[in-house]
Amino acid sequence: MKRRKGCTEQKMFGGVCFMINGNMCVGPWKGSLIVRLAKEDHEKTHSLPHAKPMDLTGRVMKGWARIDPAGISNDDDLKTWIDRAAKHARSLPAK
Repeated sequence: MKRRKGCTEQKMFGGVCFMINGNMCVGPWKGSLIVRLAKEDHEKTHSLPHAKPMDLTGRVMKGWARIDPAGISNDDDLKTWIDRAAKHARSLPAK
């Protein structure tokens, strides 16, 4: 992830996640990409190709999505998801 203002790394989900102003933005998970997005766009996000509900514990987490490897297989697709998540993370109050 290109360095962005306020971007830090934190160990999470068994890997390294990227935070913006203390808010989780994106991170890897079992070959997929976890992204944090607006809760109000939950259904719309999951209707996009390769986007699945985020479910690590048996309960779907609204405002989160798991992007299958096919959805991040090229740099443009990966950048699109990172940009979406970064935009949302920047809209949240800093921690």
